[in-house]
This record gives sequence, structure tokens and C-alpha cells, in this order.
Amino acid sequence: MELEELSGRKLLDGENIISPTQGETGVDIYISTSSAGGGLQMMVGGVVKSMTGESAQRAALGAGAIVMDVLASNDGRLYHEKVQRIRQLRPDMILLSGGVDGGTVTHVVELAEVLEAANPKPRLGMNYKLPVIYAGNKNAREPIKERLGEITDLMTVDNIRPTLEEENLQPSRDKIHDLFMEHVMAQAPGYKKLMGWTDAPIMPTPGAVGEIIKKIAEAENISVVGVDIGGATTDVFSVFQRQFNRTVSANLGMSYSVCNVLAESGFDNVARWVPFNMDKTDLTNRIGNKMIRPTTIPQSLEALIIEQAIAREALRLSFEQHKEFAVHLKGVQTERTISDAFEQTSSGETLVNLMELDMLVGSGGVLSHAPRRHQAARMLIDAFLPEGITQLAVDSIFMMPQLGILSTIHPKAAVEVFEKDCLIRLGTCIAPVGKGKSDQVLLHYEISLPDERITGDLKLGELKLIPAPFEPLQAKFTPGKGIDIGAGKNEVLETKVYGGVVGILLDGRGRQPFVLSDENENRVALLNEWSKETDEYPQLESLRV
Repeated sequence: MELEELSGRKLLDGENIISPTQGETGVDIYISTSSAGGGLQMMVGGVVKSMTGESAQRAALGAGAIVMDVLASNDGRLYHEKVQRIRQLRPDMILLSGGVDGGTVTHVVELAEVLEAANPKPRLGMNYKLPVIYAGNKNAREPIKERLGEITDLMTVDNIRPTLEEENLQPSRDKIHDLFMEHVMAQAPGYKKLMGWTDAPIMPTPGAVGEIIKKIAEAENISVVGVDIGGATTDVFSVFQRQFNRTVSANLGMSYSVCNVLAESGFDNVARWVPFNMDKTDLTNRIGNKMIRPTTIPQSLEALIIEQAIAREALRLSFEQHKEFAVHLKGVQTERTISDAFEQTSSGETLVNLMELDMLVGSGGVLSHAPRRHQAARMLIDAFLPEGITQLAVDSIFMMPQLGILSTIHPKAAVEVFEKDCLIRLGTCIAPVGKGKSDQVLLHYEISLPDERITGDLKLGELKLIPAPFEPLQAKFTPGKGIDIGAGKNEVLETKVYGGVVGILLDGRGRQPFVLSDENENRVALLNEWSKETDEYPQLESLRV
């Protein structure tokens, strides 16, 4: 009804949406995403935890699920502990994989026997059997059916790891989507009516965000990292070397699980981003209050700074977890010659290469609704520490899930709306990499703005902001000795960079690793200097009393 009012177009006929369009009334298509019931909660199983177990996890996460636990033959738990864990968690569905096609059968059958003994009951709805997807060695299908066919709703799809060198996740992901609709969502009140309205299957909200990230990477042929930071969880999405990965940090968020962020990062890591002296008890109490009253927002500059300090740590920890998970296939045997022994990527090495990263997109209240866009840009840079040249953007009104599901029907429209209406282009981060010495010039820059040419030097430890509009600007970067800006060590780079609502941020704070001073006075002075330089907290001086 609100949309009818805003658009001046009749959309409803009683309780039904008019679809397809009839002249000046109705809509062409109605689509929906959902995170009802806490989203889709799954357990996955694989014979080897770091191989088929990890592949199964990638399949489930990519379909928009929260993976509660990974069962594996070699996970170190005893038989009865695994049975107990399954009964305790009560997942919405289970994805079971294991073995390459034609390989050993016994281990994956043993996992099926654990499930049989547990006889798990679904979390929602009492009158149906728990859905189990089998995506393992095709030779084990019959023995699996014997054990699980009666007590679960067993479905079989193509093997996730048909060979050691190959990963085939799509059939499992499609089946997870279908079952999500048929079983899990069918239990939520009003869902039958909603399903009657929609012209395409309802998609889990995080799965839809993943879709738009994939489409953007594909359309522009770039590497992308996206992050969605919520109250209870933080999702990280990435596309590197055309491989999509998603991880869910289910215990890192800004309200319901904010105490977990403090526990995991430690007081010192949160306090290092606060540009004034902070008492440990005071910080702990503030964070505790946020967890008790999760829907409150900061009412003072001091509270805002503390909240954004915690956000940096939640983002950093989530990204660390993502890097550990987004890896090349493990278990692959690689043949090496003398010439490529030093170059070839070893199996199990992370796909995340920050020097390759072209775009970093942030979403979630703390980023999208930061009082100043400069603060969102600083949070992204401080948490992710991008290297070389990286565009920064935020999702303005949390439109990514809707565009994600639209992209499965009309990719061109979804990508265009994403570019023009959803993304707020913050600007570009220019971060030289390499070991520098105190006061060393890391980079000489020349940037042609529409009405002037700006040149200067970036020294170690400096952070500079050049206000610039969102348009392609010709730039030349000359790195100092032993420094790389993206073309290789000591190599000059001439390229186009983009400004944005914040501008071009030159980050000379170093990356190997990035360390803030242990001396409290030095640290506070540096944070104040960086804040002033990047226009992050213009009223910061008012806190100096």
C-alpha cells in the first residue's frame, strides 16, 4: 500500500498483487528474499575435514546458510560425541559429502551411520522428516540410502568433489535452495501466502547478497570483497580468480554479539582505535550495555567513536576468518618443475590477494548509516588494510539482497541499479606496500583533478585525503625504494583512479604488519592527526577537556 502511494500506481487487488501488469496497474514480477526464523541453519559432513568437509561448507555457505558444525571422520570426536552434537543442534537440514567418485566407500557410510544413530529431528515442524542431501561418492549412494532412506528425507545430487582437482558446488546449492523453500520456510506463519504471490523461489537473504557480488565481479571482470555487518553476524563475500566464497562469522556483530567481539579481539585491540585514554572497566561496561540494549544507537561523539572502534575489530576478525576459508582446493597433488617451483600456488593457500583487490563494498548499519561517509571509509581501510589501488563503496539503503535475487532473473537491470542507485562511491584507497624506514618517501603522486593537478609525497606513517569527484582521473605513482603500488617493486604506475563522496585516501601507514604505537600518547596523537587529515571526526577537539 505504501508503494502504491509512492509510485502512484495501483499494485493490489484486495490481498493479491496484480501480476503481470495490466496497462497502468500491477507489476511485471514479484520476488522476495527472507531471513525468517534466524535464516537457514545447517550441518555439513565430509570424510576429510579439510577437503570434502570444506567443500561441503563452501556449498552451504554459498547457498545462504549458517553452518553450525562440520562433521568429519577425522575431526577428533568420538562416535557418541558426534551423535550427541547432532541431537543437540537440531539443524534445518544436513549436507553429507565424502570421497571422490569411484573412491573408498566405507568412511562416508560410517558418517551416515552416525546420522542414523542420532535420528535427528528438525528444528521447525514436527510432522516431517529432516532433509538430508547426499553429495558424495556415487558408488556409496545405495548403502547411504539403506541407512538414511527411511528415517530422513534423503535426496541425492552430483558429487561435490568428483575428483581431487575439481569442485562442483552448484547442484548442492540449488538443492539447498529448493529444500529451504519446501521445508524450512513452509513452517513460518504466512509463508504459504507469500509463496503464492512470488514469481520466483524465495531466496535466503545472504545468498541473494552473494549473487549480486558475483554478478558485479563478472560484469566488470574485477576482484570484489563485500561485507555485511549486522547485529549478530558478519558475512564476508569475495570473488578472486573468478572463485566465489562466503563466510559467516556467526558470533561477531554490533549488538547481540558485541561482547564476543571484545572477548575475541581483547581490550587492547579495541582501545587502540579510540583517540583518547580509555578505562578498561568503562569500555567493558559500555559494550555490556550495548548487548543488553541492542537496538540503541550512540547518543554522543564519544559513544560513536567507541562503537566504530568495535566495528573495526568485528570486520577485521571476520575477514581473518574469511581468508582462512577462501583457499585453493586442499588435497590436490601438484606436479612441479624446477622453473615453476617458486611461483606455483600451493594447495590450501588463500585466494584472497589484497594487491589484486579492485573493489571493497560495505553494508550494514554501522557502515551504511555512519553519520559521515569519511568514517565509513576509514573503518573499511583500517579493518581490511587494502593494498595497492582499491575502490571503496557502501550500500546506501541495504538494497543488495533485493538486487541479488533480481540478478537471477534480469542481470542487466540488477547491475545497472546497483551501480547507479545502490552504491555510494566513497573513493579510492592508495596504499603502497613494502618495508619503509622512518620518514621515508613511500610514494610520489601526481593526480589530475578536473580543475587542477595535485602532486606530492606520501611518507611512512602518513594518511592523506585529496577531495575528488567520482570520475576517472589520470594519475601517476612513483614508489620509493623497495615499495610496490601494484605494478611491482620500484615500478612506476600510470593509471586511472576514481574519487567519490570522500575522495582519494593515500595510506602510508605500512602493511607488514600494520602496528599502532604501544605508547599511549603517541597512539592518541597519531589517531588525532589521521582523523583531522581525513576529516573523520571534525568535532574531536571538543572531547579534549
